[in-house]
Amino acid sequence: MNNVFDFGLDRLAPADNASEEVKEDFRSGDLTVLSRHDTTPNGSHSFVLAHDRSVTWEVPGEPQLVAIAVARDLRESTFTFETSRHATASFAQNWLADRGCPLDQIALRGGDFIEPADDLTIRVEQQIQTSGSRYEVLDTYTSDDDPSEAWTLVRDPEADQAPVRLFHEEWNHDAGTYTIREGAFADVGAAQTWLDKRSGPLPEPPEYSDRNGDAIRARVALSRSAGATAIPQASLDAPRTMMAKPLQTPVQGRLL
Repeated sequence: MNNVFDFGLDRLAPADNASEEVKEDFRSGDLTVLSRHDTTPNGSHSFVLAHDRSVTWEVPGEPQLVAIAVARDLRESTFTFETSRHATASFAQNWLADRGCPLDQIALRGGDFIEPADDLTIRVEQQIQTSGSRYEVLDTYTSDDDPSEAWTLVRDPEADQAPVRLFHEEWNHDAGTYTIREGAFADVGAAQTWLDKRSGPLPEPPEYSDRNGDAIRARVALSRSAGATAIPQASLDAPRTMMAKPLQTPVQGRLL
């Protein structure tokens, strides 16, 4: 196992069957670490956000990010080991934060990481990261085509209107930036229709006009007038053909 994935578990026993199975099945060979945080002083917890390169060769559209959370009970000499796959870094960071990882310790900023394109991207990204267990994830999709995109379809029980939300992320290779937008739909069927046809802009959430609406709508209008690229079609159940070879995938926050 690569040293970066050595979680110091040799003298510890799994606390439950699930942790034992996850550890036995865990393979680090195709993973590239994007961020890692270990608690101090005794290192009781480790949190990792990684990109799985092997996914680009497997079923197209599958989530390429892996979030890993390891907790050690040094008194009982046991550990728990959890992993979760996500289409975008913001949802992976939310999963890690929900398990106790400070968001600032797993931020993807600076260095080789690409940057958010505008303030609205930052706002929506933070909304996802701090949402806890609010969103029920229904489906995800990641595209290696150009323009590159990933989306996560969720149900928002806190939404008074249009409870099905689509978080769409697109990367601009040339500019070294990415954008995130939130769309709102009455049901999954309406969201799928939009994904199939892309005949208009992503429908904005009703609360954009109810709370701080002018500022939010102005940012959306500005981003659209800046010449955003057309979004390719990728429906919930569209046929996903294998690419001849994987492209460089700019996983949110980083060009790989």
